[in-house]
Amino acid sequence: MSSPAIAAGSADFKRINRAMAFGGFSTFALLYSVQPLMPLLARDFALTPAQSSLSLSISTAALAISLLVSSVLSELFGRKPLMVASMFSGAVLTLLAAFTSDYTQLLILRGLLGFMLGGMPAVAMAYLSEEIEGSSLGLSMGMYISGSAFGGMSGRVLASVISDFWSWRVALGVLGAAGLYAAWEFWRSLPGSKRFRPAHVGSGNLAKGVLRHMRDAGLPWLFALSFLLMGSFVSLYNYIGYRLLGPEFGLRQSAVGALSVLYLLGIFSSVWAGQLADRLGRRNVLWLVMSVMFAGLLLTLFGNLVAVVVGVGLYTFGFFASHSVASSWVGRRARAPQALASALYLFFYYLGSSVVGWVCGFMWESSGWTGVVGLLGFVLAGAMLIALRLRGLAPLEAGTPVPPG
Repeated sequence: MSSPAIAAGSADFKRINRAMAFGGFSTFALLYSVQPLMPLLARDFALTPAQSSLSLSISTAALAISLLVSSVLSELFGRKPLMVASMFSGAVLTLLAAFTSDYTQLLILRGLLGFMLGGMPAVAMAYLSEEIEGSSLGLSMGMYISGSAFGGMSGRVLASVISDFWSWRVALGVLGAAGLYAAWEFWRSLPGSKRFRPAHVGSGNLAKGVLRHMRDAGLPWLFALSFLLMGSFVSLYNYIGYRLLGPEFGLRQSAVGALSVLYLLGIFSSVWAGQLADRLGRRNVLWLVMSVMFAGLLLTLFGNLVAVVVGVGLYTFGFFASHSVASSWVGRRARAPQALASALYLFFYYLGSSVVGWVCGFMWESSGWTGVVGLLGFVLAGAMLIALRLRGLAPLEAGTPVPPG
């Protein structure tokens, strides 16, 4: 007989949220620490913006591939051991990246970092979906994503400030050390899985699991949505720094990094949207918060710094709210193997980051910020159409059959 699901307010619920806050912080601080450093990497290694963006794109591409492998391993060995190993190895690789002597070495370590970090995001989503009761899942997933938002913000801000006063190498070293501490806190705080049951997932079962999820009426649309959402979000932050450092605004590196403080809006919006979706339904909330992203993107076209900052803030608010709703929707719709469904969502999520983020580099080089906004507007329009399509999706509880395995 399986253990009861964990409800909001319980001691285990609080321990899980504490651990996931450290997990989200470490994973995304380490992953995105290079984003504000791209102009510095371009200067030190004589790179184009598109080439410097590979320091992040190669990590997210490796992460996307790793997610599928990690989901299989977690079905065999359990959720917590894989997440702990992922966090410790990611911190060590970031420390090593601080000592690289050329860009090729940095890219190799960043690729390895992305692959090792794959043991955290999808497995964390599967862990929460298994251990947390359905009525509390939106809140719990939102709190995990808020930890991720805080990590993304902290990594960017710390990297910018430290690199402004010392160097990007010192910045990576400090973040690697912080990652080691976060991994230790995660290990001692997270309760072991109580509702997890080991499963053998061979290549045949893996293929069946993928087909089962792809035949679902809603999951493929959510996977496509994750590609478009993350691709557009990362791209804006990849290249807004070049614009703000350039002659139009002439800001310092630390001031550009401070823009990532807007991630605090994501910490709020992810929890708020998760709770709102629990009450009103995900189909009724998703398209609304995505429209906030679109409005924010348009505001960044203005030549006024206040308008640009407000626009990036709205964009950040809308993105984290959208991601919170969509990721918890995957957890609610997915059937076994559940970790694979989370991995597929995040596979497309990080693939979008890699592909769209890289392509936007060429738009920046050819057409400047207007070209970047034009491409991102096209991507977001596609995401909005998917959100409206999902609004008419029949819920599983209403009798939608789960495709046979």
